[in-house]
Amino acid sequence: MKNILTGISFIALAACAEQPEQAQDYASMANRIAAETIIVDGHIDVPYRLADEWEDVSGPTETGDFDYPRAVSGGLNAPFMSIYTPANLDGTPEAKAHADRMIDIVERIVAESPDKFAITKTVDEVETAFNTGKIALPLGMENGSPLLGDLANLDHFHERGIRYITLAHSKSNKISDSSYDETRQWDGLSEFGEQVVRRMNELGIMVDISHVSDDAFWDVMKITATPVIASHSSARHFTPGFERNMNDDMIRALATNGSVVMINYGSSFVTEAANQYRPNLAAAYTAHREQQGLEDTDEVRNAFMENYQQTNPYPYATLDNVLDHIDRVVELAGIDHVGLGSDYDGVGDSLPVGLKDVSSYPALVEGLLKRGYAEEDIKKILSGNALRVWRTVEAYAASQ
Repeated sequence: MKNILTGISFIALAACAEQPEQAQDYASMANRIAAETIIVDGHIDVPYRLADEWEDVSGPTETGDFDYPRAVSGGLNAPFMSIYTPANLDGTPEAKAHADRMIDIVERIVAESPDKFAITKTVDEVETAFNTGKIALPLGMENGSPLLGDLANLDHFHERGIRYITLAHSKSNKISDSSYDETRQWDGLSEFGEQVVRRMNELGIMVDISHVSDDAFWDVMKITATPVIASHSSARHFTPGFERNMNDDMIRALATNGSVVMINYGSSFVTEAANQYRPNLAAAYTAHREQQGLEDTDEVRNAFMENYQQTNPYPYATLDNVLDHIDRVVELAGIDHVGLGSDYDGVGDSLPVGLKDVSSYPALVEGLLKRGYAEEDIKKILSGNALRVWRTVEAYAASQ
């Protein structure tokens, strides 16, 4: 790709290769920046991970991508806890009850370790948590279906601490069409969805356009009175045809009203090879069955997949691939419009080499330094941009 910092990057990398002590300087500087800067991650799926089997994330855990020791090691201070509701609950009363249970899980985390965690509902509270050595846990709702078509439920979830809402998930719902759903019942936002966006503006809830269809994105941009976020999306330039990521025009549009795209780390969001791995596997399986005259059974499928994965290993993305996405957004929209939305605990075993859990933020910072990013710009990526949007949304609500 065309790197906006190509000259600086090559010089920095060459210097690093020629002078081993320079690499140490980058690592030390990265650790310092990560330690002294609030790091906001727009999307971490801890509540859903803990829904079926509770783990005490205040100590080290053997599963998942997040726990307190690893977060401290990585300098993570403000991970948005994803209050995720599966699309199969859309349109049912259970959707709201499920979202409330997910919030209950975060409240339990804090209640059991109040010296380590704090639920935060404002930017000021995030900064207070940081200054007192606690990890802030702001809440973001992934999938607006728990609103059940009733704006009163929007007020309910605002009261419980929700500070962004991803309007849809994998299926079109009462608010918005989804990028994953071929059924486009609204051709963007529904009439109720338009009301939701306006009410979110009034309440001070950030509008999250990750997961929505392209038409819904443009509808939001016409309606919203405040900046929006893409809490965990990447650049479609690297995954052509993958609507879940944002295309160049959408990224440019974010710059017109101060919005931010927060880069998703999942390998299938980051590289074309990973994005096409499952479709290619499915096509190869179908061809195999047809050639061999085999029925589609669990035994046949599992045997094929085991062999396929041995001969065609999953092509994990790398730290450099993630940095390419940051570069792309900066090239198109500017340094003020990019952040981090890893999707830790939400993308399974597809995380990039070098970014496998929440201890890895210093590695990302080091990579940015090597590409020539200034410290002040790195701090914008780590939290400055996201917190600016949140403050702007708070200020608009306070003015109503």
